[in-house]
This record gives sequence, structure tokens and C-alpha cells, in this order.
Amino acid sequence: MLIGQKTPKYLDIANSIEKELHSGAWEGKKIPSVRVIAARYEISTVTASRALQVLQDKGLVQARERSGCYRIPPPTADTWALQFRLTPNNFLTHSMSVAQSGFVALARRVPMHLKFDAFSIQPGLTIPEATRAAGQAREEGLKGVFLLPSRTCEAETHAEEAFLAGCQKAEMSVVLLERGLRKRRALPADVVAIDDVAAARECTHHLLDRGCRRVGIVVASPTSSHDDRVAGYLLAMHENGDPKLEPTVLYQPIDIPSREGVAEITRLVLEHRLDGVVCYHDYLALGLMMELLQRKKRIPQDVAIVGFDNLPLSDEFSIGLTSYDYPAEAMAEAALAVMKQRIAQPTRGLVKVQVSGSLKVRASA
Repeated sequence: MLIGQKTPKYLDIANSIEKELHSGAWEGKKIPSVRVIAARYEISTVTASRALQVLQDKGLVQARERSGCYRIPPPTADTWALQFRLTPNNFLTHSMSVAQSGFVALARRVPMHLKFDAFSIQPGLTIPEATRAAGQAREEGLKGVFLLPSRTCEAETHAEEAFLAGCQKAEMSVVLLERGLRKRRALPADVVAIDDVAAARECTHHLLDRGCRRVGIVVASPTSSHDDRVAGYLLAMHENGDPKLEPTVLYQPIDIPSREGVAEITRLVLEHRLDGVVCYHDYLALGLMMELLQRKKRIPQDVAIVGFDNLPLSDEFSIGLTSYDYPAEAMAEAALAVMKQRIAQPTRGLVKVQVSGSLKVRASA
């Protein structure tokens, strides 16, 4: 730079904001927008935008589509692994987005690094392999693992058992999300889950309150979350106090491809003459709605339907789906708190923490 030449205004602004970042400003929070910066420094939005670009180029902030700029967590921030072993289906991308969104949102408030699929948990995984992988990850700075277990088959569950045993040997803390391991009643690790009993109870009462007389529930897998939803459903049916309302629990055959599985559930719903159905997930609820509509049944006049997880499609389908919302950020916040307690007290007893969600009422029920 020539002697006497002034530093470009946008660099002065960038340097000023960088000093604030280094002093701890906006830790885990959204950086002021271009318009706010422009007003604050009495500059044009073009100059403010160039200043933010300098900070992005330096790796200090990150722009997120339709969300603004956020401070990138410093290298000293904790690093966590997220292992979401969701059931493969046509809605997998949507389900994954909902499951991950809570931790992504939390990372905007609490500086942290997130690693998705840091481990390969596949059938045939051995405890020594898992121990080596967990030990190496710990040496590289990984603090702990948040695991959403698979619910598909025994081979996947055996792999998860080996993974958990390996993590324990390597002194890597693990918190399970939403459910325990398939067909296992004992907790192998701390669990943070939706209060599925209360959720299914609320969904069932909603259908009963709107006048449904033959309400059933559909679940699929022998997991704690599905068992709890059945319990909540049965509790609501008992509380209703009408002996004429017989409980109907339907199990989706998981060995049948999804289209055939939904068709089979539709057949059972019609066979049992149900006029209200609580579905274990939105993708089943949406599939059931389409199958019923093809059979000239009206939604919700003939059959009212409630789902779980409140996927984005729930509000975009031609008939809006009533669904119990997955409290993603509250789940992530609770899971992080449990994880930090486990790291601080590695020998304390295992805990299960439940988080409440809310029912989003739309046209389907």
C-alpha cells in the first residue's frame, strides 16, 4: 500500500467486527445483517456486504441460505458426532433434515462442531473394531456421540451393541436419541426422547374429542418409542371410559416394501372399520391418506388421521396432516446437557430424559 493511502472503508469495518468477534461478541449467535451493519457504521449496504465477505474469506463467519451469517465455532469448541440410523424410505431426506435440525439450530447458540456419520456402524462390526474407531476419534478431539438407533433388524442392533461396547472401552460417552435399542428393555446408555406416552395420549384424545368412535394406532417396530406410544394410546382409550370403544393396535409388517406395507395397513384399517388412526410417523400417515382417497374414502369425515414428527410435507400435502411435532432443538439441548453430565460423572446411573412436543392440528383430523 502506498504511503498516505487510506485503508478501504470495507476493510476498516471488517477489522472492527473481527476485533469484536475475538472478544467474544455474538458467540454462537447470528451476526448483524448487512442492513444493520450499514446503519451502524453509516455506510452503504454494498460496503457492508464486502466487509462481511472479508470475514467469510477469513473463515470467521459462515453464511447460511435464508438465515444470515453466523460466527464459525472456534477450533477450541467441542466436537460431537451425530449418528442418525433412520429407516430407509422415500421420506428419508425429510426425516434426516428434521432430526439434524435441532443440533444445527443449537450450534448457532452454543459454539460446537458437528460431525455427521463419523463412524461406520454396519452389520458385522466387532467390539475391537469399534474400540479402535472410538479411540482414534477421541484422540482427534471428539467429545461424544449422539446416536439415534436403527429399528429395522437384529443385525443392525448387534452392530450398535458392538459400537456402544467399543465406545465404553474407549471411554467415549454416548447419548441415545428417541429410543433404546431394538427389542432391548434395559438401557445401554443415557436416553433423551420425546414423552411418547403423553404424545400418543394427546393424539388419541384429539381424535376422540372430535367424535371418532373407533380409534386405532399403527406402530411398526419393537422399540421403546413405539411401545410407549401404544401405552399412551391405551391410556387415553381407558380414560375415555366408554366400554364400547375397543382398542385396536395394528402392526405394520416391516418385511414388506413400503408401498405394500401401507396397502396392508389400509386394508386392516378398513377391515376394523376405524374412523380415527394414530400413525407412528408422518410418512405412514401420508401414505394411508393417499390409499384411502384412492378407495373413495373422505379425510377426515370417514377416517381422521394423525401422524408423528411434523415433517415439512405435513403442511404441504393437499389435505394438511395433523401431526405431533418433533421438538428438535429442545431434544438437542436436553441431549447436550445429559452428555455433559455424563462426561463430568462417568460412573453415575443411566438416565432417560423426556421432552414434550405439541400437536399441530390441520385438516386431516
